[in-house]
Order: sequence, then structure tokens, then C-alpha cells
Amino acid sequence: MTNISDNAITKPDWLRVKAPQIERIGNTANLLSDLKLNTVCQEASCPNIGECFASGTATFLIMGPGCTRACPYCDIDFDRSKRDLDPTEPDRLAEAVFRMKLKHVVITSVNRDDLDDGGASQFDKCVSEVRKKSPETTIELLIPDLCGNWSALEKILDSRPNVLNHNIETVSALYRKVRPQGNYQRTLELLKRTREYFPSVYTKSGFMLGLGEKDDEVLTLLMDLRKNDVDIVTIGQYLSPGPKHLQVQRFVTPSKFNYFKLFGENELGFMQVVSSPLTRSSYHAEEIQKLMKKFPR
Repeated sequence: MTNISDNAITKPDWLRVKAPQIERIGNTANLLSDLKLNTVCQEASCPNIGECFASGTATFLIMGPGCTRACPYCDIDFDRSKRDLDPTEPDRLAEAVFRMKLKHVVITSVNRDDLDDGGASQFDKCVSEVRKKSPETTIELLIPDLCGNWSALEKILDSRPNVLNHNIETVSALYRKVRPQGNYQRTLELLKRTREYFPSVYTKSGFMLGLGEKDDEVLTLLMDLRKNDVDIVTIGQYLSPGPKHLQVQRFVTPSKFNYFKLFGENELGFMQVVSSPLTRSSYHAEEIQKLMKKFPR
């Protein structure tokens, strides 16, 4: 099937976002530059960067910015070289969380398949440093699949994050096309093992629509996530970063996003399904604190 260019499909009104203004993102961007930190907001060209930076929030991208995988939907730079970890990064990240007075922080990373533990030790150190400087801040980790290294996963979980997020990204039938170095069943196993090893953690996963999936495949994906003890799901519209990336096959309507939300929450019993065209995995992540009070563990 021939891909349809984004330009050949009229982008609907619900996907029109005002361009972030320098004055809205300046303070946060300057702080991140000062501390030499990367954010997924900038590296992955997130459409919500203006809103999030204006409110003083960010999702920190550690061990980057280069990723050892070249997923065709992603705008993060590809770098297969073996690189040492920066020992100062955890402290600099903790300083940023402290200066921004964050109540909830999301820490994610590029894939680091060049490292024996996939970067688990760096996640552990980052959590430790944040807890020292900002003990009241809740912490969400958005991790890669670690190539199925379950000892590395346990090391990450031993740092006791409040939320463990690992995105499944798309339906099973599209994995070879969308996430060629990933594995659908491995992702589900990671999420299941997370709950088994650390029962009190809140588990989370997310995926994109508009890559060619069928609605019944989306329902199956939601059922698979629930069967593997996922608490929270995020669903958003895929937007192609450029002509060299996968192109959008359809723009999904807000009503369809709402249908998937209601199916997930009412029929499957997810704690929360955040589903809208502009939803991204870390968008309004601070709402987890409300869920933790509503569903204490």
C-alpha cells in the first residue's frame, strides 16, 4: 500500500496548535540550556511544547540526545556509537527539578542498546538525586524495552519510582513497519513483570493512531494492555515529523478518541485513559497525583 503524504490530507482544525512563542518557552528553555539538559519536548518536536514550557514543566531526556534505534516515526537523532554515560547528568537533572519546583517529574531516555544494562544504572542515579533535592516530588520513569534485560528492569524498579511507563506505540500488526527493532510481546512482558516485581507502582503505556491501524486492532491492543496489568493509557494522533518519516494514513476524530477512552475505562477498567488528538505520553502527567489519592497503594 502506498503511503499517503501528510500534505495530501487536509489537517483538521482540532490539530491546529499555535506555534510556541519565544517568550512562553524562554525561561524553561534557558534553564535547561544552562544545566545542559535535553528534553523530549524539544528533541521529539512535541506539539505541546509551548503549553508545557509556559507552565514550567518538562519531560527530561537522559543519556541522549542520540538514540541507537532508528524508528521511522520518531524525530530523535540516530546514533549507534558506543558512548560513556555522563556522571554529572543525575545531579544536573535534580538541580533542574529543584529550580523548577516540580511536583511531578517525568524522566525518559533514548534507547541505549550500546550499554549492557540499557541505561538502568543512570535511571537509578537520577531518581536517587531527585529524591535528595526534592523529596516530595513524585517521579515517573518512561523507559525503553532494555532488549528484554529483566535484571536491568529490576534495577530500575528498585529505585522505587511512583510510575513506570513503557510505550507500546502501535498495534501488533504494524510493529515490523513502525517499530522494527521492538517486539510487541516483549513490551507486554515488561509491563507485566513490572507489576509482579513491584506491585505498588502505577504502570502506564501509550500508543499512536493514524499509522494504518484498524479500530478493532486498537480495541485488541487495549485489551492486551489491561490483561498485563497496565493502569493508565495515553492515546494520541501520530504526526509525521518530516518527509523521511512514516506518513499519516488518517486523522482520527476527537469522537473516536473519546470512544476508545470510554471503552478502556468503562469496559476494561483502566484507572485512566487519556485519549485525544494532541495527547502525548507525558502530557498532563502530573494528574497521576490525583489518581494516587483516588487509588492508593
